[in-house]
Amino acid sequence: MAKAKKTKEAVLTPDYNPAKDKDGYMNPVMLEYFRQKLIQWREELIKESSETVANTLQETELQKPDLADRASAETDHALELRTRDRERKLVKKINSALRRVDEGEYGYCEETGDEIGVARLEARPVATLSLEAQEMHERQEKIHRDE
Repeated sequence: MAKAKKTKEAVLTPDYNPAKDKDGYMNPVMLEYFRQKLIQWREELIKESSETVANTLQETELQKPDLADRASAETDHALELRTRDRERKLVKKINSALRRVDEGEYGYCEETGDEIGVARLEARPVATLSLEAQEMHERQEKIHRDE
């Protein structure tokens, strides 16, 4: 059996489930759960990115004699670069979420101050808006796009 992870404020057991926590929203154990989840996600992204750079991008030969092969290689290369860029942006969001954990602001909507909710944070740990605020934001974007 794995040992519980200790922090200054909380002990996180391996079987901890934030949805079943009765000690209140964003209590120290719940915050530690999400901190660990964010850190693990960031480490996975960085590892995948490093492997891609080491294996794929450095080995890609874009100067192929056949035009179709060259176009295919360039397309694959561009797709990899876009994926890495998205992951770089996601790492920034994870770092921002970790900062909010440290500041005690994690789990609360940036616009309304309401609870974001455990289920939403489980699905999207970097969420900064409650579901209602996110929906309102998306409606506003759609209105402005359609103009």
